[in-house]
Amino acid sequence: MQMSMIDLWNSMGWFAKGIVFIMVIMSMWSMGTALAKWWKFGKAQKETAKFAPEFSRFLQEEQMEGAIALAKKYKNSHVARVLTGALDEIKPLLRDGHVTANDINSAERAIERNTLILIAELKRGTGVLATVGATAPFVGLLGTTMGVVNAFQGMAGGGGSGGIAAISAGISEALITTAFGLMVAIPAVWVYNYFQTKSDFLTVEMTYSGKELIDYLIKNVGSEFGRSSFTKDFPAQVATGSGHISK
Repeated sequence: MQMSMIDLWNSMGWFAKGIVFIMVIMSMWSMGTALAKWWKFGKAQKETAKFAPEFSRFLQEEQMEGAIALAKKYKNSHVARVLTGALDEIKPLLRDGHVTANDINSAERAIERNTLILIAELKRGTGVLATVGATAPFVGLLGTTMGVVNAFQGMAGGGGSGGIAAISAGISEALITTAFGLMVAIPAVWVYNYFQTKSDFLTVEMTYSGKELIDYLIKNVGSEFGRSSFTKDFPAQVATGSGHISK
């Protein structure tokens, strides 16, 4: 005789029902975390897709004030948040036209700090997915083990009569908890691997964009907005070291 899920639930003992209840909580927790991260990642990539071309245009036109204002506008873009730290470091210096190598080094360190913070934010919640994916099968197996023990105890209490038929209901009750454990663990592992790959991709984007900005500042340090000690002091340093300036 086949049993429906409702009949199976009604036939479960209190321990098996507790295991199922725990796994329902684990599933809701992992799926809620996955949806929140999916929303956050999607929003970050969407804003970055809008931010990147506009920011590049400002740099090409050497409108640093506009680039800084643009970076502050896109608060959900991971790339904009990384670059904002560097731009904040050099913003006061751009106004008086004095940007040195030390200033660029400060900007680079700001990028590194912001990148580390954002990497930690990107990975936040993945521990929940990893924990659920790793432990849900064991929680289900615990219910199965106790269910099998109870089934054999029931058979022993009945004097061993009935054979397999006497314990089939108990075995079904025991195995259902393992099935629930696998149903909870498999999606959690899938989304964990997905978000790990996604985090690595966004980390590469942040690192690459930060390096590009620093390269831009180095190459344009002698331009109109960055006329600095590179252009003022370098000839004097060469003259001091070699005694003449080659022309």
